[in-house]
Amino acid sequence: MRVDILILGAGWTSTFLMPLCTERSLTYAATTRSGRDETIQFVFDPESEDIEPYKVLPDAQTVVITFPIELPGASARFVRLYRSSREEGEFETGFIQLGTTGIWDGNRKKNANASATTTPKPAENKWYDRHTPFVPNARASAEIELLAQSTQLTPTTVLNLAGLWGGSRSPRNWVSRVAPTKEALRTKGSIHLIHGLDVSRAILAVHASWAQAAGQRWILTDGRVYDWWDLASAWGLPAPFPAPAILLPSTEQGQTHLNMTTTTTTTTVTATTAGEDRGPHARWVRELMREEGVRALPRDVGMLGRALDSSEFWYGFGLSPLKARLE
Repeated sequence: MRVDILILGAGWTSTFLMPLCTERSLTYAATTRSGRDETIQFVFDPESEDIEPYKVLPDAQTVVITFPIELPGASARFVRLYRSSREEGEFETGFIQLGTTGIWDGNRKKNANASATTTPKPAENKWYDRHTPFVPNARASAEIELLAQSTQLTPTTVLNLAGLWGGSRSPRNWVSRVAPTKEALRTKGSIHLIHGLDVSRAILAVHASWAQAAGQRWILTDGRVYDWWDLASAWGLPAPFPAPAILLPSTEQGQTHLNMTTTTTTTTVTATTAGEDRGPHARWVRELMREEGVRALPRDVGMLGRALDSSEFWYGFGLSPLKARLE
């Protein structure tokens, strides 16, 4: 059996990647630890030299590694054992490791012994692109190791992904977690995002153009730098119920009738509940803007700390993000 795409770890990313493969008439297979939902049961042991587990994996033109690898030597071991487990002659197999843009942390120092009330240090105000140096952690070091395995028969690349959203992941639900207090919100600057569909499109672009991708590390965002103050002010806490499709003029004082798209029945809710019960974030942002001398949102990129430049990937592969501006 041979497939175009082998997805190691059929998690969130696969919910976008597999339908896109089907849409483009590409064959694929996916693995899970349990073999659920008609996937291949496969458990990667980063310390094992046993070739047997790899023999259940199909030959693939591109292997997508969705889980992090951190142990020194494990990335090179995976490539070697996968290649050695093939029964056919030599053929090209590319390896894509999905990483995180967190390796460019803006020189923020993390102190494991810091108090929970310690105010985090904002990121340094500067632009970062895929060539910007970083201090490798265990995960980034394993990615460097994978890139070093790149040859004509085993091209490798790393896609460092910004904050993932789409499907079950909604950035609207993150506000209360990242900014539970006004002082926490004060330190929040930029946030970068990428939708699962655009991650999948990027993976298939690499699959179609390995000569360009081989041995390279890429940053993947939707090409925008979002302002946490702007988002927190607009969203606040998660809405207690789905937003209505259409707002009709009020027919009774204090109430608004909502015409829902899924029914012909008219539903009545209290306008203050629908429009004002959004938590304290809008007020906090208004106060912070006055205290910090910010006249309008979003703030200038120069005030937001880390700004990620992913343009080289989109230009290089002739693509534009489809899911941008959180629409």
